[in-house]
Amino acid sequence: MNFEQEVLTIRRHVHKNPELGGNEYETAKFIESNLKELNIPYKRIGKTGVIATINTTKRGKTIALRADIDALPICENNDVEYKSTKSGIMHACGHDAHIAVVLGVAKLLQSRKNKLKGNVRFIFQPNEETFDGAKVMIECGALKNPNVNFILGIHVYPWLKSGKIGFKFGTMMAAVDKIKVKIIGLVTHGAYPHKGKDALVITSIFVNMVQEIISREIDPLEGSVITFGKITGGDAYNIICKEVTLEGTVRTFSNEVRHLIRTSILNKIKSLEIAYGVKCTVQYQVISNTLVNNDDIVQQCIESAKEFYGNEKVEIMKKPSMGGEDFSEYLDKVPGNFIYIGTSGDKHTSYPWHHTNFNIDESALPKAAKYIAYTVEKNLNK
Repeated sequence: MNFEQEVLTIRRHVHKNPELGGNEYETAKFIESNLKELNIPYKRIGKTGVIATINTTKRGKTIALRADIDALPICENNDVEYKSTKSGIMHACGHDAHIAVVLGVAKLLQSRKNKLKGNVRFIFQPNEETFDGAKVMIECGALKNPNVNFILGIHVYPWLKSGKIGFKFGTMMAAVDKIKVKIIGLVTHGAYPHKGKDALVITSIFVNMVQEIISREIDPLEGSVITFGKITGGDAYNIICKEVTLEGTVRTFSNEVRHLIRTSILNKIKSLEIAYGVKCTVQYQVISNTLVNNDDIVQQCIESAKEFYGNEKVEIMKKPSMGGEDFSEYLDKVPGNFIYIGTSGDKHTSYPWHHTNFNIDESALPKAAKYIAYTVEKNLNK
């Protein structure tokens, strides 16, 4: 089996056998079996995380590569031979491809170990979708022994043509916060609304108040989003609603705007209690920070990409994304770069992340692995 086939075989095996965050036990074993076959020392981090290191005898930098390994609670709708065998679980975000690429890089660099002036750390991280995997890996020493000098992350990208590779200087993804609000009113019969306190009506007022933060309290030139995606409440069509729970997300690029939105939301919740006589509880959770690439490392990666792919295949992205990624946790500790791999070949491989029909043009993966290996070796040996 040639290298290209090996990479695709790995991807298809993982795709057929997806596991949710925190339960990637078989995925971790599969990764370990591949590392063992390559004779690369590895160890388990926590329950399902794996780190491995190519240690050389030559002193130099340590470069880390991260692959996320968890799947999503989505029922796959693709008619392919490697379709998920797990009901209601699917690799709908490309983490199967990330595993395949990074294991491919491990194979290539291990075969050239004697030519490397430094070390390479491979981080196979669980729980990216729940935004807590990176923190645990870092706390357990994923960036130490040896200390990592810089880190690269990858992600398949359905909005970029297969065979292309994408880069973004500076801020690339938004900070992510999660908010959960409970509004508790007073129940009564729907025919006598004046006898109660309608939590449903008050919630609708709150949602509109919060949206005015974006339109009236934030500089229009500052990027920010507040989205409420889940609302639950009420008992029957003719009963004034006693309790509503509202859940949403806040996305920002600057800490100043992040603080302003949080403060404004909390103040508005207090005002609801005073104005309408209801009780409110709020959980405001910081999920991940802004993902900010190191410009020097981005430039190094672009230069090697132009050499490897050709100038016309290198895409420099102008705008950041409101999406979030816990790769930002690594970038808070060490400099690095998050790289997009174009995987859109036709309409079947152009569905967005988290779609039931998400799939990729696999032909992009072996080349991506060769490019990453080339970039790592070039940077270690310069």
